[in-house]
Amino acid sequence: MPEESVRPLQRGLAVLRALAVGEQVRAGDLVRATGLARSTVDRVVATLVRLGHVREHGQELHLTPRLMELGNAYLATSGLSGEVAARTARLADDLDESVSLAVPDGDGVRFVTQAARRRAMSVAFHIGDLLPAERCAPGALFAAEWDEAAWAAWRARVAADPGGHAFPALPPGPASTPPPPDLADRVERSRATGWAIDDQLIEPGLIATAVPVRDAKGRARYALSAVSHTSRHTARGLAELVLPRLRAEAAYLECLPPAASPYEDSELTSGQPLDAAEAKAELGPGFLQSLARGLDVLRALGRAHGEGLPLTAIAAATGLPRATARRCLHTLELEGYAAHDGRLHRPLPRVLELGYARLSRLGFADIAEPHLRQLTGRVHQSASVTVLDGTDILYVARAATVRVMSVHITLGTRFPAYPTAMGRVLVAGLPREDRARLLKAAPPRPLTRRTVTDPADLHRLLERAAADGYATADEELEEGLRSVAVPIEDAQGRVVAALNVAQHAGTAPLDETVGALLPALRETAAAIEADLHTAARFNGALMPWRKYPPTA
Repeated sequence: MPEESVRPLQRGLAVLRALAVGEQVRAGDLVRATGLARSTVDRVVATLVRLGHVREHGQELHLTPRLMELGNAYLATSGLSGEVAARTARLADDLDESVSLAVPDGDGVRFVTQAARRRAMSVAFHIGDLLPAERCAPGALFAAEWDEAAWAAWRARVAADPGGHAFPALPPGPASTPPPPDLADRVERSRATGWAIDDQLIEPGLIATAVPVRDAKGRARYALSAVSHTSRHTARGLAELVLPRLRAEAAYLECLPPAASPYEDSELTSGQPLDAAEAKAELGPGFLQSLARGLDVLRALGRAHGEGLPLTAIAAATGLPRATARRCLHTLELEGYAAHDGRLHRPLPRVLELGYARLSRLGFADIAEPHLRQLTGRVHQSASVTVLDGTDILYVARAATVRVMSVHITLGTRFPAYPTAMGRVLVAGLPREDRARLLKAAPPRPLTRRTVTDPADLHRLLERAAADGYATADEELEEGLRSVAVPIEDAQGRVVAALNVAQHAGTAPLDETVGALLPALRETAAAIEADLHTAARFNGALMPWRKYPPTA
């Protein structure tokens, strides 16, 4: 008899899909989008909030970067690695065009790596976006391997949805009018030439050239594409320009050995793992344990390499009984997020539809700001994040309080690094030779009667900040202004940004201010880091920048 599916997991996945495509979503919107009862939606949302996948902001519901763990599980098993992402970025630099890798997903094409050129007229696709096969160059490469059942399914889909409304990544409006149904002709040309072209199939002006990257069995595992605009090239001109490099890169990727190390346990979760029993005790019937278990199983599939994982390994990874893990896997397969060959289970690219494309659009400030709001509400003082830009700090995210006396700073504000707590944290994160070079590039000068300007004293302060993991500045930038700051680090432990709370100095001693603020600052920095590490795992462009002073 067929195994029973896990209904709470199915309902939770339906809610996540609705959240992934909606704007300013509320619980009532989810009821209409999913057809579920309001009480069911409320329980699903409460569970997803407790799991850290959804955040409530007033009545609005927002997906959090932690949800990207599910997509990361698929991307880790797809063969992507840091080297592949880095080579894609270098190829984009060499060609001076956007470059992407895509995989087949049913009768669609889903992006798994994107290196976009920053221009006024640029490509707006993101990791996780899905396009119909008939509307892009990779589609012709993947359709060349369809059997008759796949072609029948494609024809049925096109007939039922000629405007491509099931593909949110397609541009809206008249440009989304379907092109002539010439996919079969383009497939035959791609078979003959070994590459495929997109001459404004998605929207006017957009052109692309794609080549297959084949696996050991000769199947098209990826499509490697270069994308441009008719303001720069004709479709044929782009192909002549990029084909030699695309083919050479595809040949290299085909010979690249599998990633040496599996998806590490420490990378499967951001922050502390959920205690399901504790969550159940806290929320009672409002916590759907079956939903939490099903998402754990989906995340655990990120350990799969090669052909997949056996049930015993998945049960061991999640701590679930084999029967429970089996039911979760059965449900994930029914929903199109996993597959098996009779013994081994693996995730499918459809996992990326669970918010990955939307969340991969987030910038560093978008990730930091919700945590800054929570910090501000906790300490009742304004909080900010800065990065190092030359010899200055640059404000990139901020949450301000409304007080009679408050610190007024706007995004984009710059201050010299040496007299600020955030600047000291950022400079302390540099190698010692770079610290000396920075101070030499911007000789300190007194801004208040308390500004430290002696180079030896500043070096001691930087050494202490590096050792203590925080820095202070007490009325050195401006009279009456006191600040405490901590570093924000990337997954390799490099300081990429600084977080601070600034307030009026008042009459309290500095040590008392540090004691009151430092625990909350460190907890907030850890939360930002966890989200940042998850979101940046396959999107290196997300990391905040750091510009050193020029060498002498």
